[in-house]
Amino acid sequence: MDKKYQIDTPENIRFLNEIRKKLLAFGKDVISPDGTAYYLGDDGRPWPDFPRNTYETARMCHVYHMGAMMYRQEWKKQADGAKKGLISALHDEKNGGWFDGLLPDGKPKEGKLCYSHAFVILAASDCLMAGDEEGKEFFDKALSVFDRYFWDEKDGMTCDTWDTSFSQKDSYRGLNANMHTVEALLNAADASGKEVYRQRAGRIIRRVVDLAAGNEWRIPEHYNDQWDPLLDYNEDRPADPFKPYGATPGHGLEWARLILQWASSTFDEDDPDFHHFLEASQKLFHRAKEDAWFADGAPGFVYTTDWSGKPIVSYRMHWVLAEAINTAAVLYRVTNQAYYADSFAEFLAYLDEKVLDHDHGSWFHQLNNNNEVVGTVWPGKPDLYHAYQATLIPYCDVNLSVCKAVRDGKYPDALNH
Repeated sequence: MDKKYQIDTPENIRFLNEIRKKLLAFGKDVISPDGTAYYLGDDGRPWPDFPRNTYETARMCHVYHMGAMMYRQEWKKQADGAKKGLISALHDEKNGGWFDGLLPDGKPKEGKLCYSHAFVILAASDCLMAGDEEGKEFFDKALSVFDRYFWDEKDGMTCDTWDTSFSQKDSYRGLNANMHTVEALLNAADASGKEVYRQRAGRIIRRVVDLAAGNEWRIPEHYNDQWDPLLDYNEDRPADPFKPYGATPGHGLEWARLILQWASSTFDEDDPDFHHFLEASQKLFHRAKEDAWFADGAPGFVYTTDWSGKPIVSYRMHWVLAEAINTAAVLYRVTNQAYYADSFAEFLAYLDEKVLDHDHGSWFHQLNNNNEVVGTVWPGKPDLYHAYQATLIPYCDVNLSVCKAVRDGKYPDALNH
């Protein structure tokens, strides 16, 4: 195996560093005049006929804040631009909270989504950590809206969707929004020092671990407002980009990493609770890899499986690979087991061969089961967030959110060079 795929080698650090810098350069034109993030095409040029989404704007704020922290403010223009879009154009001054995005004509999208608000919290936490003069007000406003409308103290989980005026709450409950809420709350705890946010993340995690354990570590994604699983949800739309039918192995991988981050920041390593959650993380990783990696005879992770682990949607999504890279590395850091280092190298070799666009930059967002580029679910390359984090998380302290690790320099000095 080429050394550039092997964790902790100078060659691997350089490889990830090169990818990271190219990602930042690829997205340099992402910010529109009002600060919202354009949808990016295959070559990084904006596609103005696509909506400018709140979650994507917040993700770009997150990416470019870290870019500015690492590379001497070179990318502060994009970070500040995205922050402007979140504070002004995407914020609903009448009803509070954040629109889900803006349509190409500038009108707001209908509805208020926990998924988008979680990314707003992520971005606001970054601004607070960066010492931004507007950071505290932005952070306080984001958490206030979340507390009022999305956090359910009784269930210890989030609701999913409101109408635009926050007068009608949908009965659907979903784990995708809860997963990104965990990421956001851990970032918020690291940014503010308020451990209540880490405790809330832990409440969500404990429930998800129980749900996964009760379903052979294939996590049910969809629920009603009583948190009864809806195992047939969207059976007629199996490739939905946010709420697909069946099990989503990429989310199993992502949950595994977030569980480890929370457990590492909450318990001592000799605490039985730490070992309980480490074991859960390992089971989620192994289930996802067993079900989805090379599942149809070709390299790559399939997007979804049924409840017995049989592939349903065989598209390869770039974000699933990014989360596999992250989680393999984090499990290796915690366990020192060669299996995870070998998995990390295996995933990076596939990234280099099939998923990196060596001509135009960034990562191909969707491949078919022959590893040919397609765009039926994710045309273009609108997202830097998953790919960018996959160049950092393998070398960050496990118990820190990635932005705090970057701010505090908790990664090898070689990453700066």
